[in-house]
Amino acid sequence: MFGSTPAPAPSAAGPRPRRGGRFRAAGPPQDARTLDSLRAAQMYYLQDMTMDAIARELRTSRSTVSRLLTMARDTGVVQIQIMNPHEQAPQLEEHIGQRFGVQAHVVPVTESGHEAEVLERVAIQAARTIGPLLDSNAIIGVAWGSTISAVSRHLTRKVIHDGTVVQLNGAGNTQTSGITYASEILRRFGWAYGARVEQFPVPAFFDQASTKTAMWGERSVRRVLDLQERMTTAIFGVGSIGAEIPSHVYTGGYLDRAALDSLAADEVAGDAATMFFRADGSYDGIAMNSRSSGPDFDVLRAAGRRICVVSGQSKINGLRGALAAGLATDVILDDVTARSLVNDSAASG
Repeated sequence: MFGSTPAPAPSAAGPRPRRGGRFRAAGPPQDARTLDSLRAAQMYYLQDMTMDAIARELRTSRSTVSRLLTMARDTGVVQIQIMNPHEQAPQLEEHIGQRFGVQAHVVPVTESGHEAEVLERVAIQAARTIGPLLDSNAIIGVAWGSTISAVSRHLTRKVIHDGTVVQLNGAGNTQTSGITYASEILRRFGWAYGARVEQFPVPAFFDQASTKTAMWGERSVRRVLDLQERMTTAIFGVGSIGAEIPSHVYTGGYLDRAALDSLAADEVAGDAATMFFRADGSYDGIAMNSRSSGPDFDVLRAAGRRICVVSGQSKINGLRGALAAGLATDVILDDVTARSLVNDSAASG
């Protein structure tokens, strides 16, 4: 059934950021413990008091102060940025911004890191970057996938007024309804931002384009499509067949051999929300798009902010295609991939 669903608190929690960097207190306290957490954070980060001194001030134990500071970070009361004047990230971000017209957020990683580790680090920083970009009355379109699933596990709490999270593409296939996988991602976003959740329980790909056309005329489906068309923010990853950590759409039973052969014949480089494009950003004539439940790229580009999260150098071709198609306003990516993108664009003129 189509409709809003509550967003329970997810069980997973992200790693704790270390002390340091720039502190920002955000949002009014909700209860006595939140107030204590805010006071402890202000004394620790803004007044440079020790935890022992804070414990005496609050008439509590040092261990309680430690828990209050952890709570402040986990709930988004404290957000930390590390300003390293020696790292290359600012230069990479500036170059990518000038070349592709996007706001780049580059995540420092080690070149020898395994892609699973790189994904985790990108997901953590992406989760902490997304929250401050959201405003009241936001309609947040979320595309399921391996990268966005990782991001959802690290979201910090920031309740926005009258927010809605809407699923951008169906998740069903011949093996599973896909509801459990996609709805868990959506629930995490809904809980983090105190937003309503609108699921989209249709197949990821229809067997026939005519079936999709008929379904898109149904009022229950049209209601979700109308929400997608009014979304203010879109959050998605870039799918790529050749990635070291393959996108869920390529490993979850969504594409049979005939579909994969069709994508190869159409020279597909990647996808965003299960809508496919070529390395030059073109997408006209790609047969699978007529059967996909993902939003047309014109709908995606209508969102004022479009946040693309990319992890791993093996997704570079898909990232190039997404940028060429103008799908993103913000890109969050690791610095190894960022350097490849900059070097490739410099080599091509």
